[in-house]
Amino acid sequence: MPAQQKKIIFCVAGVLSFACALGTAAAVGTQLWVKGTILCKTGALLVNATGQELEKFIGKIQYGLFYGERVRQCGLGGRPFQFSFFPDLLKIIPASIHVSVILFCTVLIIFALVGAGFFMFNAFGSPYETLHGPVGLYLWSFIACKYRPPSHLSSVSGSCGCLIMILFSSEVKIHHLSEKIANFKEGSFTFKTHSEQFANSFWIILVCSLVHFLNALLIRFAGFEFPFSKSKDSGTTTGAADLMY
Repeated sequence: MPAQQKKIIFCVAGVLSFACALGTAAAVGTQLWVKGTILCKTGALLVNATGQELEKFIGKIQYGLFYGERVRQCGLGGRPFQFSFFPDLLKIIPASIHVSVILFCTVLIIFALVGAGFFMFNAFGSPYETLHGPVGLYLWSFIACKYRPPSHLSSVSGSCGCLIMILFSSEVKIHHLSEKIANFKEGSFTFKTHSEQFANSFWIILVCSLVHFLNALLIRFAGFEFPFSKSKDSGTTTGAADLMY
């Protein structure tokens, strides 16, 4: 492939990596990770609410990694509340999982920025092998996004983006995060999750992970082989040639 086309591909990959870093940073700071509705179970049972009457006992909730808000509905109109994970909810949420999600988001941002720098360095600089050359581009793309071509990359434990999604999904679905938040400091009323879905920020992490996978394909499209992917036959032939001299 001509050098000019390689430069364009590296520039595109660099811009995508930088956009991923900005997108992840923006997603971390919002409260649009989960949106749902919360049913005031105690109030609904007291009046035996059904049908349209039940809507008077269904409030709303949305939250991110640091803060959120909920509307408490117990038959007398909505009452909005703001809440923060740190330090208010640390005692009732799976803190280790929640902190791990934030940590991996930070790592994902750092890897995306470093990857963007390497792409631009390869496009406009004079890269050398290992960390600054094509091997380095593969390395940062593979670390940022789970991709296992041959077995030599099996040491890469997985994608930061995938880990973020898996951990946060388990926190919400398995540990019933929305219910724990809704029942925080509620003495006489019990709330139950009526519906919940992942919001925009959660899917931004998925898109960023797919973009890192795309960057790895762009490197391959630029004409660079996967690192250490030389065939055994070529290695055997070279070794035989060396013995002849």
